[in-house]
Amino acid sequence: MNARTEPEPAGSDASARPPLVRELLLVAGLFLVYKAGRRLATGHTREARRNGHEVWDLERALHLPGEGAVQSVLLHGDTLVHLANTYYAVVHFPATAAFLVWLYLRRPAHYVWARRVLAVVTAAALVLHLTYPLAPPRMLGATGLVDTARVYGPSVYGPPATDQLSNQFAAMPSLHFGWALMVAVGLIVVSRTRWRWLWLLHPLVTLLVIVGTANHFWLDALVAAALLGLALTAIRPSRRTATGAAGRVRARRVPAKDGALVGAGR
Repeated sequence: MNARTEPEPAGSDASARPPLVRELLLVAGLFLVYKAGRRLATGHTREARRNGHEVWDLERALHLPGEGAVQSVLLHGDTLVHLANTYYAVVHFPATAAFLVWLYLRRPAHYVWARRVLAVVTAAALVLHLTYPLAPPRMLGATGLVDTARVYGPSVYGPPATDQLSNQFAAMPSLHFGWALMVAVGLIVVSRTRWRWLWLLHPLVTLLVIVGTANHFWLDALVAAALLGLALTAIRPSRRTATGAAGRVRARRVPAKDGALVGAGR
């Protein structure tokens, strides 16, 4: 008897999708609170530079590889370093936003989980930005690193003394890396393809970019990963979310009357 695939139940996750207007207001509100909080952390130039030297010395004491090893690879060609600067400038927010939008439309139950994790990680990062201002390695002469964005472009930052749009002393932890890692984790969780582990290339490339452009220390990324790990431990997908995901798998693998699993070769 020919095997057939059981259709996936239509709208099986629709009831888990929160109201769109409420979500837009919530995400926009969280973003504005975060930006306002980062602005409160500005004006600590001396402390941020002192902390930067401490982090640099700690990394050397821990025998972490020098950030210069990554930057030297980028500086082999203007095209490569320009691509790295562009990746740093334009991928961070759009990739995370696209991830949340896709989850909202296609995996709404997982969307709520991912949004909560990102909110907790971002809030914890804001606390660290306020309590431990940190100058990035590009601002510290002792590192010997080049501010690649300023030299080669494009740059999202102005001179630290006059930049009114961002807090350049918020290097610890790196939300560039933390958010990228969460995007990869979320897509791996909701995907069933054997290629889903390739999503880890996003945080890997992000890590090399933030270090190679001298915008972050290695420890900035390690702290971000630790915060994400704690958030993922505390905030688990709901039982309903897990049940829905299992149901989708079962719907693709329905036992045929002859006892064979439909779609077993998929």
